[in-house]
Amino acid sequence: MWRQRFRCGRRGRFPKPVMLRTTPPADCFTPSPPHNVEPVFLEIAELEAFRLVDLEGLSQEEAGRRMGVSRGTVWRLVQRARRKAAQALSEGRPIYIVPCTPENNQLY
Repeated sequence: MWRQRFRCGRRGRFPKPVMLRTTPPADCFTPSPPHNVEPVFLEIAELEAFRLVDLEGLSQEEAGRRMGVSRGTVWRLVQRARRKAAQALSEGRPIYIVPCTPENNQLY
């Protein structure tokens, strides 16, 4: 399944689409008991890179080949996913998994 990414602003080249193997069965994780804090939004491309590198144990080059992007892009996606997951776990924030759309293009 291909996911189109969007650039910020008018300059620069368009990003390559990311190849996703599956969509996650859940779209949010909330702490128990829930608190009234800002949620953390994890993009589906970040989740896929995080899953390939940390769960399946692939190298960043292999994950990049599977996703159809460069190793540097995989590195950035994994770093952002790790930071967001650590923040959510340490601060008790809910995690929402969102698809990449033009409205939430803060990553690209």
